[in-house]
Amino acid sequence: MNLRKMALAGTAAFAAIGAGSGALADCAFENDTPVSMLSAGFEAWKAVSDAMAECGNFEAELDQEFRTKQPAAFAANPSLYALGGVSNGTVTPLLNEGTIRPLDDLVEKYGEGLSPNQMIRVDGKIMAIAMMVNTQHLQYRADIFEDLGLDVPTTWDEVLKAAAAIKEAGVVDYPLGATMASGWNIGLDFINLYLAHGGQLVDDANKPTLNNEAGVKALETMKAMTEYLDPEYLVSDSTYVQQQFQQGKIAMANLWASRAGAADIEGESQVVGLVNTAAAPAVAEGGAPATTIWWDGAVIARNITDAEAEAAFRLIVEGMDEEMVKANNEAAIWLIPGYEPGRLAEGAIATMQSNPPAPAYPSTSAMGLMHTAIGNGVTDYLTGAKDAATTLTDIEAAYTTAAKEAGLITD
Repeated sequence: MNLRKMALAGTAAFAAIGAGSGALADCAFENDTPVSMLSAGFEAWKAVSDAMAECGNFEAELDQEFRTKQPAAFAANPSLYALGGVSNGTVTPLLNEGTIRPLDDLVEKYGEGLSPNQMIRVDGKIMAIAMMVNTQHLQYRADIFEDLGLDVPTTWDEVLKAAAAIKEAGVVDYPLGATMASGWNIGLDFINLYLAHGGQLVDDANKPTLNNEAGVKALETMKAMTEYLDPEYLVSDSTYVQQQFQQGKIAMANLWASRAGAADIEGESQVVGLVNTAAAPAVAEGGAPATTIWWDGAVIARNITDAEAEAAFRLIVEGMDEEMVKANNEAAIWLIPGYEPGRLAEGAIATMQSNPPAPAYPSTSAMGLMHTAIGNGVTDYLTGAKDAATTLTDIEAAYTTAAKEAGLITD
């Protein structure tokens, strides 16, 4: 009982329960097996879970803290959820603990409508069904840039110069938004900048390689950004920045492509038609975008019955079909047949087609521990509690302790 309370507490702004309501005409089968899902809370997952709910007997928990809750929830026997929404950055703990099942047999039986690029294989087995690719790209108020005669930034230096001009003009509350909430979000922002500077997070022996010029430059860029952010930036996650855009409070942000469509939601957004997108800024002219490429998709728990797994997979197929995509075309960069890229996908596509390319987020155990150490340590530099060198040294020490405990470093 306590575990289930832990898994369901603190749902984010998009949290929703998607129980079937009799709208089964849009579903190819009537689901008579209860199925539950825990996933992130962005618009694409809402669209997919709504489509799943049309089949009946389905409950979705859309929660921005899903990544911290899934490992324990899926390790329970029986699992607290049949389905999990994951990405290449969040699936690793489930793989390591063996709490999700291979899907090859279910794909063979029910996956005829899925595309080959949706099959996420690990050691030759299909372990997840991807629905979309995602990345952070630059979202900006096209009207403000046009009014002030500003060029769309292509580097972080240009972002900061544009932010200074917007701040001087006083046309929005804050020129810039950023996903700098303490923990996972701020950790990823550092990682994106650090990798773009050519940094390597760990060596071949899983030892940290963070305390260097690339690490200092990444910290300095983040510190420079804070001059143009809401002073409460340490609680600013993706939903926070999305709402800042919708409320007309910011002029630009390097935000997830999966959030772009929210700017055009009638009745919810004050900036419908005013937000455009461009490739994520590089750290230097001609460099790779300072971001990482992700996929998002669904996994099925191991600790459930075969009947529940079969029902869950059929819901994946229903939730990720062409009908759902056509109804929610702008919600994501879909990997599903029927997707037609629109205006708000241009930035993500430009990011993914860049040369040199942005890297895929490394899905490794070492990366998970390093991400946590960075997310816990970066704020000390931004708040002035530590200088750059001390911050990086302490992050390396925290990672090393965790990596030794996990058996990733043996000497």
